[in-house]
Amino acid sequence: MHRRDSLKVVALSGIAMTTLGAWVKEVKAEAKDLIILTDEREPKPLPFDPKKLTGISEKLITSHWENNYGSAVTALNSVNKKLKEAFSKKDTPPFIIGGLKRDQLNKTGSIVNHDLYFENLGGDGKLDGEVKQIITTIFSSEANWVDVFKRTGESLSGGSGWVVMAYNYHLKTLENYWCYDHMHAPSGTFPLLVMDMYEHAYQMDYGAEAAQYIDAFFKNINWGVVNRRLEKIRKII
Repeated sequence: MHRRDSLKVVALSGIAMTTLGAWVKEVKAEAKDLIILTDEREPKPLPFDPKKLTGISEKLITSHWENNYGSAVTALNSVNKKLKEAFSKKDTPPFIIGGLKRDQLNKTGSIVNHDLYFENLGGDGKLDGEVKQIITTIFSSEANWVDVFKRTGESLSGGSGWVVMAYNYHLKTLENYWCYDHMHAPSGTFPLLVMDMYEHAYQMDYGAEAAQYIDAFFKNINWGVVNRRLEKIRKII
C-alpha cells in the first residue's frame, strides 16, 4: 500500500493526527542524516585500484580523477561561495544570479556523474543479478541491450556527454539515455549505470577511437554496484 493510501485508512479509523505526527517526526529524524551542511566539498577517492583496470591505464584514470573531476569540485565550491555572496546583496542583478546558477547546475552535474561513473568501475564486467533479469526482459537479450548502449555511446564520440542507463519512475521503464553534457539529464529517473563520453575519458589511451574505449569500459563495469543502486530505488519507490 502506498503511503498516501495508508494515511486515508488511518484517517477513517479516527487516529489520523496521531499517526501523521509520528510520521513527521520520523521524516525530520531521517532528514538530519540526509542533509550535510558544508561550504566545501572534497573529491571522493577512487573506489578501486587504478592499476587494475582492464584496457584503461592508470595514467588516464588518475588524470581524469585529478584534473577533470577534481576541477569540477573546486569550481562548484567557488560558485557556491559566489552565490552566497550574491544572494546576501539585495541589489545583485538577476543576470548575475542566473549565470552563477547555470554554472552551479553544470558543475553539480559533472560531480554527480563522475561520482557515479567512477563508482561503477572496478568490476569484472560480468552482468548478473536482478539488473540482468530486467535488461533481458526489456531488451529481449543482453546482446541487444549492449548494442543499444554502445551505439548510443559511439554517437557521442568526438564531442562530449554521458550515456546513462536509468530507471524512469514516471514512465516505469529502463532506458539508455543520451546526455549531451553535464546539464542534460532525463526527468524522473534514477541512474543505474553511467559512462563518461567526454574525450578526456579516453583520448589519452585511445585517441579518437572511442569504440575501443567503450569496449574497455564494459570490461570494467562493477555490476554489484549497479545492482545495489537498484536495491536503493526499490526502497524509495
